[in-house]
Amino acid sequence: MEQLGGEATRDQVIRTIGADHVALREQVLAELRRRIIDGDYRQGERLTETRLADDFGVSRNPVREALRVVEAEGFVQILPRRGAVVATLDETAVRDLFAVREQLETLAAGLAAERATAEGIASLRRLIDDASKATEAEDFDRVAELNSAFHRAVIEVSENRWLHSISSAMYYHVHWVFRVGAAQRAPHSSEEHVRLVDAIEARDAAAATTAARLHVEAAAKAAFGQRPTA
Repeated sequence: MEQLGGEATRDQVIRTIGADHVALREQVLAELRRRIIDGDYRQGERLTETRLADDFGVSRNPVREALRVVEAEGFVQILPRRGAVVATLDETAVRDLFAVREQLETLAAGLAAERATAEGIASLRRLIDDASKATEAEDFDRVAELNSAFHRAVIEVSENRWLHSISSAMYYHVHWVFRVGAAQRAPHSSEEHVRLVDAIEARDAAAATTAARLHVEAAAKAAFGQRPTA
């Protein structure tokens, strides 16, 4: 009995260590991604493993793992003789992002109008209200975060798991682009979100699709107007 108890204890310790490692890696990844999106690490800025480990107060191993993920996501580039460098939001990347957004978000809006529950619509209204409060408080980091949360919520309301799976990584970049000019874009974006939710609540799929398309077009126009020159 004692031997069995000892083995159980060892297994529990091993599982706990593994869980802690994963949690630390995910924390470093989330913080690295946040600092890039919020502009703490600027486009073109070099990010060494040593510097990031010092910034986060961790060893280099979770930093190395996080850098691999953000490189795959397109936030970081690995350049010869320079190492990891924060990617630049160039014109091609931004145009490609909005081209995909238009297809996904118009589809999601139409489905949401057909499938939305009262609870789902209420959640969308709450996100709009929260974003309005954050705009009034000039907390534009929070506004950008809520903007992406709103669009993810529309996809949740659409109840299409493929849209959810395909778009999950994209909205980190939507957040990044929106944050660049959130102060100017926020009031207009909120009004467009209201029109979209109104159409969804009215069960008008055509109007919801149109509202989503016009919203993406307006966001794209704003992004190109305020995007820093590479």
